[in-house]
Amino acid sequence: MDTPVAVRARGITKCFGDVLALDRIDLDVAQGQIHGLVGPNGAGKTTLLGLLLGLAVADEGSLEILGTRVGRALAAPDGVTGFVDGPGLYPSLTARQNLSALAALRGRGARTTGIDDVLDRVGLTDVADDRVRGFSLGMRQRLGLAAALLTGPRLLVLDEPFNGLDPAGKKHLYGVLTRLAADGSTVVLSSHRMDDLEALCSQITILAVGQVVFTGALAKLSTEDRELDYRLRTSAPHAARRLISDLPGLHLVDDPAAGTRQDTGLLVVRALLPALDDLVAALVRTDIAVRELAPVVSPLEAAFLALTEQQEST
Repeated sequence: MDTPVAVRARGITKCFGDVLALDRIDLDVAQGQIHGLVGPNGAGKTTLLGLLLGLAVADEGSLEILGTRVGRALAAPDGVTGFVDGPGLYPSLTARQNLSALAALRGRGARTTGIDDVLDRVGLTDVADDRVRGFSLGMRQRLGLAAALLTGPRLLVLDEPFNGLDPAGKKHLYGVLTRLAADGSTVVLSSHRMDDLEALCSQITILAVGQVVFTGALAKLSTEDRELDYRLRTSAPHAARRLISDLPGLHLVDDPAAGTRQDTGLLVVRALLPALDDLVAALVRTDIAVRELAPVVSPLEAAFLALTEQQEST
C-alpha cells in the first residue's frame, strides 16, 4: 500500500474454548482512513475490535498497529483508544466528571485534550454538568466518543457508535469522524447500519463465520458481477415498461416491499450496471424523463447478504 498502514493483520486466529471466533484473518487499514467492519451477529467483529484495543490477544498470527508489533500484553497500544459493547461510564457522575475521572486515571504524563473542547466537539456542552444516568443512549454514545477523543487518538476503534443517535446526532458524529480522518487519524468502526458505513467509509471489510469474505473499496461492490434491483420512476411509466421489455439484460420485478403499483408509476428493474446504463440512455433518447433511479437495497447491503449467506452455507 502506498499510504502508511495503521493496522496490518496476518493470519489472526482467536478461539474461545471450542468456538473459533477469528479464522486466519488478514486485514490492512491505511492511515487516515475510515474503515468499516460489517458482518452478521457472531461473525467475529467484536473480537477483532477487542484485539485492536488490547482487550484480548490472538492465539495465532501477527498484528501490527501504528508500526508496532503487538505482543501478549492486555493493554491498548500507544495512540489507540475507543470502545466495544458501548462506552464504560459512571452513571452517578456528570459528563464533565466522567471525563475528569478518566483523565486522572490516565495519569499526569498522559497527553490529553481539554475536557471542554471534546464536550464541544461531540455536542454535549449544554449537558456537561448533568448526571449521566439521565442521558439517552445517543448522548451516552457521544460522551463515550468524547472520552476516546481525550487522548488525541491516532487509531480510534468504535463498536456501533451510531446506536441511539437521531439524524442530527448522526450528522454531527459524521463530521467529527471525517475531520479526524482528514487530520491523519485512522478510524475503524463496526455498524449494522449500512447507510452509515456508506456515508463515511472509504474501505469496507465484511466478515462471516470468522473469516474475511470481502475487503476493499465500496465502489468495488457496485462493480462486481452482481445484479441489483433498482427503483425507477419516469414521466411515462407505460412507455418505460415497453422499453425495458425490449432491451437485453433487464428484468421487471414485482416487489411489493418497494411499493410497486401500477397507479404509482414506480417500476423495479433488475440489472447489471452496464444494462442499467443502456436503459438510461434509451430513456433519454425517447424523451422519457427519469424522476427517480436508486437501488432498492444498497450495493453494500446486497453484497453483505450475498457474501455472508454464501459463506454460511459452505
